[in-house]
Amino acid sequence: MSKHYVAIVGRPNVGKSMLFNKLTGHRTAIVEDTPGVTRDRIYGECEWNGKTFELIDTGGIEPSEETEMLKFMRRQAEIAIETAEVIIMVTDVKVGVTAADLDVANLLKRSRKPVIVAVNKCDSIGPVNPEVYEFYDLGLGDPLEVSAIHGHGTGDLLDFVTAHLPDDALEEPEDDTVKVAIVGKPNVGKSSLLNRILGVERVIVSDVAGTTRDAIDSYFENEHGKFLFIDTAGMRRKSKVDDAIEKYSNMRSIAAIDRADVCLILIDAEDGVTEQDTKIAGLAHEAGKASIIVVNKWDLVDKDTHTMDKKTEEIRRDLGYMPYAPILFISAKTGQRVDKLYELINYVNEQSALRVTTGMLNNVLADATARVQPPTDKGRRLKIYYMTQTGVKPPHFVIFCNDARLFHFSYQRYLENQIRGVFGLEGTPIRITIRQKGDSEE
Repeated sequence: MSKHYVAIVGRPNVGKSMLFNKLTGHRTAIVEDTPGVTRDRIYGECEWNGKTFELIDTGGIEPSEETEMLKFMRRQAEIAIETAEVIIMVTDVKVGVTAADLDVANLLKRSRKPVIVAVNKCDSIGPVNPEVYEFYDLGLGDPLEVSAIHGHGTGDLLDFVTAHLPDDALEEPEDDTVKVAIVGKPNVGKSSLLNRILGVERVIVSDVAGTTRDAIDSYFENEHGKFLFIDTAGMRRKSKVDDAIEKYSNMRSIAAIDRADVCLILIDAEDGVTEQDTKIAGLAHEAGKASIIVVNKWDLVDKDTHTMDKKTEEIRRDLGYMPYAPILFISAKTGQRVDKLYELINYVNEQSALRVTTGMLNNVLADATARVQPPTDKGRRLKIYYMTQTGVKPPHFVIFCNDARLFHFSYQRYLENQIRGVFGLEGTPIRITIRQKGDSEE
C-alpha cells in the first residue's frame, strides 16, 4: 500500500523538527536547540485541503562534512528525498544563505521534484523581511516566509504542498494492520532487525550505542499480513539519562509500547538478560502487550546441542514474570529465523484478542475448583460464584466471589494457569480482577 510523502530537508538547526511538529499538530519530532538532534526520518500524518499525506522530518544535511554520523544523516535525507513527491527546504533568515544551503539546493534540483524554500524564523508580522530576497539565490523559485514557532506562513506552505500532490489520495492502513514495537537496550540490533525485515536501509545502523533517538514507523506488507513496525531508541537506565534528548527518547520508547499491539523484546545473545532488559520487558508486561522475546546475534554464540535449551532456561528464570512470551533465536545480520517472526507476531496478536464465552470460562472454573478447593481463613471458605471476560488486548477476566480478602494471590495464579492450559493465550499477559458479589460488573 502506498501513500503520499512530503519531505522536510535542510542543513542542521534551521528548525525542521519544529516546523514538522507545527504542521502535524503533534510533538512527534524531538525539538532541541542542538544541531543534529534528528537523525533518522520521522513520519507524521498531515491533512490540508482534503488531502492527507505523510510528512517526513529528516536529519540535517551537511554536504561538506564527512564524519560517520553526518554521512548516515545525509543518506537518510537522500532516501527521504527519493521517497517524497514534494520537498520543503527549510532555511534560517537570521543566518542567511550559507554554502551548505547552496549544496542542499543543488541536491534538490537534481531530484527534479517540486521544492519550496521555507525561510524560517520570520517571527514578526508585517512587510516582507528584505533579508528573504537573498534566498532567491538558491534557484528554487519564490521563497516563503514562515515561523515554525508561531505558525505564520504555514497555510501558504501547505497550499503549495497540496497543489503539487496527486488528487487520488490513498487510504490509511486498514484496521487489520498489526503495530509492532521493537524495543530493547541500546545497541542490541533493533535497527538492524528492522532493516532486515524491510529489505531497505530504513534507519541508521551503527555500532555506536544510542544512534536511534526517535520512534520510527515503517509500514510493511507480505504474504503473512500488514505490519507497522515501530523502531525505538534504546532505553537506558534513568541514572544514565543525563540530557534532555535522551529523556525524550526514553519517553518515545514507552509511548511506542503503548501504541503497539505486539512488542518484540530484543535480547543480546552474548550478554543474556541484563537488569535493563528486565525493566524494558516489564514495561511491555505492565502495559498488557502481547510480547515475543527475540534473542538477537545468535550467530555470534558458540553452540553445542544444548546451548539453546540452556539459554532458554536462563531467560525463563530471569524473566520469570512473563513465562507466556515465546522465545525466538535470530540473527538480524544473517537473517537467520527472521522469517519466522511474522507468523509468530500474528499468532500472539490473535491470542491477545481472543474472546472466551462465559459458559466455557465457568466450565473451566468448575473443574479447577473441584481439583483444588478454594482457600479458607479462620474457618471461612472462599466461594467463587462465576467468571466472565470483560476485555481483550490483554484478555481481562473478572471473578466474583463472596469475599475478595480470602482470594489469595497463589489461588489466582492457579486459576490463571488453568485458563492458559485450556485456551492457550500464549504470548499475552492476562488481567484478572477479583470482585465481591454485589460489586458492579464493568
